Amino acid sequence: MPNQYTLKALDIGINTHQESVAYMREDCPVCRAEGFTSNSRVKISVGSRSVVASVNVVDSQVIPEGHVGLSKSAIQRLALDSVTDVMIGHADVVASLASVRKKVFGNSLDEADMQAIITDISDHLYSDIEIATFLSVCAGGRLNIDEIVYLTQAMVNAGKRLHWPGHDAVFDKHCIGGLPGNRTTPLVVSIVSAAGHLMPKTSSRAITSPAGTADTMESLTNVNLELADIRRVVNETGACLTWGGAVNLSPADDVLIRIERALDLDGEGQMIASVLSKKVAAGSTHTLIDIPVGPTAKVRSGSDAGRLASLFTQVGAACGLKVRCIITDGSQPVGRGIGPVEEARDLLAVLRCEDNAPVDLRDRALLLAGHVLDMAEHCGLEVAQQKAMELLISGEAYRQFCRIVESQGVFKSLPEAHYQHTESAVLGGTLRRIDNRKLARLAKLSGAPFSPGAGLRLYVKLGDEVNAGDTLFTLYSESEGERDYALEYYRENTDLFVFD
Repeated sequence: MPNQYTLKALDIGINTHQESVAYMREDCPVCRAEGFTSNSRVKISVGSRSVVASVNVVDSQVIPEGHVGLSKSAIQRLALDSVTDVMIGHADVVASLASVRKKVFGNSLDEADMQAIITDISDHLYSDIEIATFLSVCAGGRLNIDEIVYLTQAMVNAGKRLHWPGHDAVFDKHCIGGLPGNRTTPLVVSIVSAAGHLMPKTSSRAITSPAGTADTMESLTNVNLELADIRRVVNETGACLTWGGAVNLSPADDVLIRIERALDLDGEGQMIASVLSKKVAAGSTHTLIDIPVGPTAKVRSGSDAGRLASLFTQVGAACGLKVRCIITDGSQPVGRGIGPVEEARDLLAVLRCEDNAPVDLRDRALLLAGHVLDMAEHCGLEVAQQKAMELLISGEAYRQFCRIVESQGVFKSLPEAHYQHTESAVLGGTLRRIDNRKLARLAKLSGAPFSPGAGLRLYVKLGDEVNAGDTLFTLYSESEGERDYALEYYRENTDLFVFD
């Protein structure tokens, strides 16, 4: 039996996100006896609970003798609320890491390999470095169709699943991203569920964008619902708009997304598995996938979009999901707002049929809602889009949105950012190009999505005639430092807006 030692656990007050970290003194006898150094993996146990943590070695004055400092995540997983004796020893060998190394050397993973990897990631047995390695060797088209299916199924199997008895058809939609401001999901869910179809929507937070659907909806209502509450909301309203990470649906996905965000990576196979695993786990039977294509979108060409659509359809079919993909214009941002609160302003303007509502966001939402309604009612796209329009214009979609929001919690008032800066055009001309990626980066530097009120409001679209002195955008931030850093980035990237 491996040696185990007793130390007193101390909450050191460091947030390491989801990775458990143990801080041990450089003169700690446990380190010396067992050869623990920085990045060693240790098992920490108290009673029936245990975590695997990475070791960080600190100077002796940082932690009292006989103590081990634990990160916030480790404290939470061990359910410690006071200084407590814990047992520390070597972590067990994580056998599935052999499968990761197998993939590093270019070999394919089978179903058992993928299930073991995802199970161990879900159980927090991997360090962040090991998760990053797995994501990296799966990126760049390195997963074949079978591996993507195995990954999707493994992610479903690792978590809980929702079931909707009495409903033969349950609908969902997803945009693969890459377009700032493209907040169509709350609009589509409101329209489709107003038509009487079940649409329990669980969404992710932002990965590489300034806002995800969950981030935007959180500025309006509660999105951290337990499974029982999701069922209640859906039973009451026929839909929901919640954060999937709160309910252990495809739990590995939330861990992987955190590392993807740090790497600024959104690999093809991982993305497909991430999207479809959450659809299956949420009990969906039919899913619409929106694939925007543009020079600075995630997908740059029609051929790449066609390949991605084929993969989505094949993987969906293997997982019992009917998938329809549509390829849309990804040449510029959608709507006017970028960032959680600014995007919420846009979607509310569309739902309320306000005169200043962004037309492109409305039309895009109606197109997507029409496709979902066609999947549900087999009435043809033209008839379906007309029905979607009527539900929006009549106010029924907005009333349905209010029912969903109020069932999930209070309808929040949108906050105002502490700092605002308006940027004007230096030269005039016709706007020919907007760099989506750099614009998203600008919004993120302002503080989005972590500061909900941070972001941008755009006043120009492709093809607009702009004069010197015309307003291009207003930047919102919660601190002067973020504002100034974002503006410095903008002024260094003169090709963010291209005029001729």
